[in-house]
Amino acid sequence: MAKKDGDIAAQIVGGVAALAAGFAARKALTFAWTQATGKEPPTDPESLDVGLGEALGWAVLTGVGMEVARVLAVRAAHKRMMPREDRKALAEA
Repeated sequence: MAKKDGDIAAQIVGGVAALAAGFAARKALTFAWTQATGKEPPTDPESLDVGLGEALGWAVLTGVGMEVARVLAVRAAHKRMMPREDRKALAEA
């Protein structure tokens, strides 16, 4: 089954939104980590020079933070690309 043109446009806009959200989230998470710990986040968490707790903490923080930002950005982009009638019906539901 072929996709409608609106679906393709929404996927492209959603992809761009996900990239932008990922970039912004990474910057925000790096800033928050630096403020909380007083040092830069590990650039190579797999290195044995980085403590296990620090490596796991950074991995969990970036994994959850980046995915949350991506999901929110894609959902917002898809909602914005919906026809006005569908958005209105969604808001009323």
